[in-house]
Amino acid sequence: MALTGLREDTLKLILFGGKGGVGKTTCASSTGLYLAKDFKTLLVSTDPAHSVADSLGLKIGDEIKEVKGIKNLSALEISAEKTLSMFKIEYDVEIRRLFDTSTYLDKEDIDSILALPIPGIDEVMGFKTIVDLIEEGGFDKYIVDTAPTGHALRLLTLPELLDDWIKVMAKMRWKYRYMVERFAGKYKPDEADDFLLSMKKTVKRIGNILKDQQRCEFVVITIPESMAILETERLINNLSKYGINVRQLVINNVLESTGCGFCRERKKEQEKYINQIGGRFSNLKITITPLQSKEVKGIDALENFKEFLFR
Repeated sequence: MALTGLREDTLKLILFGGKGGVGKTTCASSTGLYLAKDFKTLLVSTDPAHSVADSLGLKIGDEIKEVKGIKNLSALEISAEKTLSMFKIEYDVEIRRLFDTSTYLDKEDIDSILALPIPGIDEVMGFKTIVDLIEEGGFDKYIVDTAPTGHALRLLTLPELLDDWIKVMAKMRWKYRYMVERFAGKYKPDEADDFLLSMKKTVKRIGNILKDQQRCEFVVITIPESMAILETERLINNLSKYGINVRQLVINNVLESTGCGFCRERKKEQEKYINQIGGRFSNLKITITPLQSKEVKGIDALENFKEFLFR
């Protein structure tokens, strides 16, 4: 079976996730080549290692860059550090106003807090970048090569955690508003209120697209090994808890040769795990891709691998 449904016009965001080293980047890059035949496609890396550049054999960076020699395909590496820096610059006044009016902290305390990283905000802002790009409509398809499971889950579930943070800040703000209304008779919303509203909208936008099966597809990549299967199961279950339903699974690095004793034993071992995967994830469409004799690196190798994903 091959990956299906990715050419649907309504589908905009395609994410590839799984354990480290199972071939997420190869599958994402190959899918980029496949879709670029008929759709203007952006390949995005949120993995701090940014293996997409190595996979394509190109230098990319944190600005959208056309993939040389491939019509309709561009790539982007999202820098968590850069997005966090931009966030702090953009909202410095608003955050200071929020702390100043809603807490008993003085300027020195606020400066100390703002010097610290806000847990997860860099990842949320990174995903906000993707959602902003989708809403700008510059491309037909947006393919995301996510980081290994733990990091990817944190990225995908942080909007909900951030929403809890916003609720706490909004409650503090409400108390401030109540006091102003009691003593001044009228409250006029300021930049801190605008900031909380903006963040609330950001969380909602991210959640809406991730949970929309017509616009978003999460493809899980695994390999026929015990630890990979366990991690795959955790990933799929956790995604489901947050309303992100997985429909397709790729089993990568499957040995086809039986030409030697080692190959026969290895293939027999893999078949055991492939059967386990089929049993545990019987509700998913499963695509099997063979172990390649050489590292899948560069456009030609990806074009070849693409045929196994979409044959």
